[in-house]
Parts: sequence; C-alpha cells; structure tokens
Amino acid sequence: MSEYDVLLGEEAIEFLKIVDEKTERICKEKLGYLAANPYPGRGRGDKEKLPIDGRRDRFRMHVSRSYTAIYTVLEDKKEVRVLEIVPIDEAHKRYGF
Repeated sequence: MSEYDVLLGEEAIEFLKIVDEKTERICKEKLGYLAANPYPGRGRGDKEKLPIDGRRDRFRMHVSRSYTAIYTVLEDKKEVRVLEIVPIDEAHKRYGF
C-alpha cells in the first residue's frame, strides 16, 4: 500500500500526452517511486530539495537522463503533487543545481 497519493498537475499531464510511449512509461514508473517516500535521501529515485523561497518546499526528481519532475509534498493530505516535468537542462537553468 502506498503511503502518498501521487497527483499530476496540468503541465505534467500535458507533457505525458506529447511524449512517446517509452518516455511516458519510464516517467510514470519513476513518479510511482514518490508514493513510497517523496523525500530526498529516502526510498528510490534521485531526489533533491530545491533552493526556492516560498510557502511550500519544492523538490525535484530525475525521471530519466533527459527529464526532471518538479513536485511538492502536502504532508497533511499525504499527497505528492507533480507540478511539471521539464528537460533536465531547463531545470538546471531555472533552479541552479
């Protein structure tokens, strides 16, 4: 049984609609890891907290060699909300990691 529900935002859904089947399958598999534990240093996946000021912590997880998922965790609701999936280079430019 999963500890967290993994929910996809509009941008993440749109991304998965336009990629090829293999990329979609890999992304869904890797995002599924977040259900067990979305926090860096625990569970499966290459996860990291992003250096962003704001109301909620933001995290990233590499979902393949080409893409990064940006997400937040709502601990009180036991939800992981995947905000977007972007090319790795774009994520590095935006968040400086």
